Amino acid sequence: MLVKPRREFPALLLKVRGTALAQIWPLLVVAGLVSWGLSWLHERFELHWIELTLAPFTLVGLALSIFLGFRNSACYERWWEGRKLWGRLVNTSRSYARQVLTLVRSDDPAAAALHRELVDRHAAYVHALRLHLREQRTWEELAPFLPAGELDALRTQRNVPYALTCRQAERHREAMDRGWLDPFHLPVLEAALTDLLDIQGGCERIKNTPVPLAYTELTHRIVALYVLCLPFGVIDTVGALTPVVVVMVAFCFLGLDAVGSQIENPFEEDPNDLPLSQLSRMIENDVRQRVGHAELRPDVQPERGILL
Repeated sequence: MLVKPRREFPALLLKVRGTALAQIWPLLVVAGLVSWGLSWLHERFELHWIELTLAPFTLVGLALSIFLGFRNSACYERWWEGRKLWGRLVNTSRSYARQVLTLVRSDDPAAAALHRELVDRHAAYVHALRLHLREQRTWEELAPFLPAGELDALRTQRNVPYALTCRQAERHREAMDRGWLDPFHLPVLEAALTDLLDIQGGCERIKNTPVPLAYTELTHRIVALYVLCLPFGVIDTVGALTPVVVVMVAFCFLGLDAVGSQIENPFEEDPNDLPLSQLSRMIENDVRQRVGHAELRPDVQPERGILL
């Protein structure tokens, strides 16, 4: 996710890395060169047959603006829903750690050790969910939180976060059987696990159900066709300034199209996606500190203005 500069102006105006301009500038160069070539031919050889009226471009531009607006709204809704789901994950994680500490007995040393085990495994779950959504299998990320044997067993699992919640449920039942957890309190911890799986299911729904490809392809093609044909509509009106006008209009439409594509899947590692690494580390430190971990890993910091 792009970090907002402290001084918004002119920092935002001059920012390129991570913005739509960094993605579309080659297309802007092509549009400028094509329109410059047509403008030169028009002036040099008086090719009046390439002149078109501006009326159809006005109508198509209006319809295209509305079309892009609807698409970007749909993509932003996906991005915002993903952020709300991870906000729920933060709250549920803190509540789960609190419930473990207050509902599971701590007068027995073995029960006290269970506190740390459950909280550490939950930290592993949060990191595993991030890796699952980003389609990464980096086992080293989970090693600080799980025993070696449990970590090896996870290597064969198709859905690692789900497997971790199943193991948590088993440990809840064992704690109840040993008398460390009151049977009336077991549903409280189970409800937290259910909420975690609801959050995971919502994230997987966003990830596995992108905006229909036919819709995206149609948008790309209409924008490209509009930008390439625009010089024919403005060349008679603006003459030598045709490249300037075309590049300005192309920046608007291509930029809107690029922004929608960038935020369509908010769980990837593009500059405008959600900072899952930062959120995962924050949850990890919040819950582990409650069970006595003195050495916590530093929070994830932005790198060159981008927070992953």
